[in-house]
Amino acid sequence: MENLSNTIKRRFDHEASKQALKEKYEAKLLFAHQGGMFCAGPTLITLLVSIEDIENPIILDLYDNPTQVNRQELLTQSKQRWQEQMNAWSVELAELSKQR
Repeated sequence: MENLSNTIKRRFDHEASKQALKEKYEAKLLFAHQGGMFCAGPTLITLLVSIEDIENPIILDLYDNPTQVNRQELLTQSKQRWQEQMNAWSVELAELSKQR
Protein backbone atom coordinates (compact mmCIF):
# COMPACT_ATOMS: atom_id res chain seq x y z
CA MET A 1 0.00 0.00 0.00
CA GLU A 2 2.88 2.38 0.82
CA ASN A 3 4.42 1.73 -2.61
CA LEU A 4 1.13 2.53 -4.35
CA SER A 5 0.79 5.73 -2.35
CA ASN A 6 4.32 6.82 -3.29
CA THR A 7 3.67 6.06 -6.96
CA ILE A 8 0.49 8.13 -6.97
CA LYS A 9 2.23 11.01 -5.21
CA ARG A 10 5.14 11.00 -7.68
CA ARG A 11 2.70 10.94 -10.60
CA PHE A 12 0.70 13.84 -9.15
CA ASP A 13 3.89 15.85 -8.54
CA HIS A 14 5.01 15.16 -12.11
CA GLU A 15 1.70 16.39 -13.55
CA ALA A 16 1.80 19.51 -11.37
CA SER A 17 5.37 20.19 -12.52
CA LYS A 18 4.32 19.77 -16.16
CA GLN A 19 1.51 22.27 -15.65
CA ALA A 20 3.90 24.75 -14.03
CA LEU A 21 6.28 24.39 -16.99
CA LYS A 22 3.42 25.00 -19.41
CA GLU A 23 2.41 28.19 -17.62
CA LYS A 24 6.02 29.36 -17.48
CA TYR A 25 6.58 28.97 -21.20
CA GLU A 26 3.17 30.29 -22.23
CA ALA A 27 4.05 33.52 -20.42
CA LYS A 28 7.34 33.71 -22.33
CA LEU A 29 5.47 33.58 -25.65
CA LEU A 30 3.99 37.05 -25.05
CA PHE A 31 5.70 40.02 -26.64
CA ALA A 32 5.03 43.60 -27.69
CA HIS A 33 5.17 44.74 -31.30
CA GLN A 34 4.30 48.18 -32.68
CA GLY A 35 2.09 49.10 -29.75
CA GLY A 36 0.25 45.78 -29.46
CA MET A 37 0.69 42.64 -27.36
CA PHE A 38 0.92 39.35 -29.22
CA CYS A 39 1.35 35.68 -28.35
CA ALA A 40 3.77 33.79 -30.56
CA GLY A 41 2.23 30.57 -31.73
CA PRO A 42 0.62 28.65 -34.55
CA THR A 43 -2.48 30.89 -34.65
CA LEU A 44 -0.53 34.13 -35.10
CA ILE A 45 1.96 32.56 -37.51
CA THR A 46 -0.83 31.09 -39.64
CA LEU A 47 -2.66 34.42 -39.75
CA LEU A 48 0.48 36.28 -40.82
CA VAL A 49 1.32 33.72 -43.51
CA SER A 50 -2.24 33.75 -44.86
CA ILE A 51 -2.20 37.52 -45.43
CA GLU A 52 1.17 37.58 -47.18
CA ASP A 53 -0.10 39.98 -49.85
CA ILE A 54 -0.66 42.74 -47.24
CA GLU A 55 2.60 44.18 -45.93
CA ASN A 56 1.17 46.38 -43.14
CA PRO A 57 -2.12 44.75 -42.10
CA ILE A 58 -4.24 45.79 -39.16
CA ILE A 59 -4.81 42.82 -36.85
CA LEU A 60 -6.21 42.38 -33.36
CA ASP A 61 -3.73 42.01 -30.52
CA LEU A 62 -4.31 40.00 -27.34
CA TYR A 63 -6.50 42.73 -25.90
CA ASP A 64 -8.64 42.97 -29.07
CA ASN A 65 -7.10 46.29 -30.05
CA PRO A 66 -6.70 46.79 -33.81
CA THR A 67 -2.98 47.29 -34.41
CA GLN A 68 -1.20 48.03 -37.67
CA VAL A 69 1.89 45.84 -37.88
CA ASN A 70 4.79 45.14 -40.17
CA ARG A 71 3.72 41.65 -41.25
CA GLN A 72 7.15 40.28 -42.13
CA GLU A 73 8.81 41.66 -38.99
CA LEU A 74 6.03 40.31 -36.75
CA LEU A 75 6.14 36.93 -38.50
CA THR A 76 9.90 36.66 -38.02
CA GLN A 77 9.68 37.64 -34.34
CA SER A 78 6.82 35.24 -33.74
CA LYS A 79 8.56 32.27 -35.38
CA GLN A 80 11.80 32.91 -33.51
CA ARG A 81 10.13 33.32 -30.13
CA TRP A 82 7.93 30.24 -30.70
CA GLN A 83 10.87 28.03 -31.64
CA GLU A 84 13.13 29.27 -28.84
CA GLN A 85 10.49 28.68 -26.19
CA MET A 86 9.43 25.29 -27.55
CA ASN A 87 13.06 24.14 -27.60
CA ALA A 88 13.62 25.31 -24.02
CA TRP A 89 10.32 23.80 -22.86
CA SER A 90 11.19 20.49 -24.49
CA VAL A 91 14.58 20.38 -22.76
CA GLU A 92 13.08 21.15 -19.34
CA LEU A 93 10.32 18.59 -19.82
CA ALA A 94 12.88 15.92 -20.74
CA GLU A 95 14.85 16.75 -17.57
CA LEU A 96 11.67 16.58 -15.52
CA SER A 97 10.80 13.18 -16.98
CA LYS A 98 14.26 11.84 -16.14
CA GLN A 99 13.77 12.79 -12.48
CA ARG A 100 10.58 10.81 -12.29
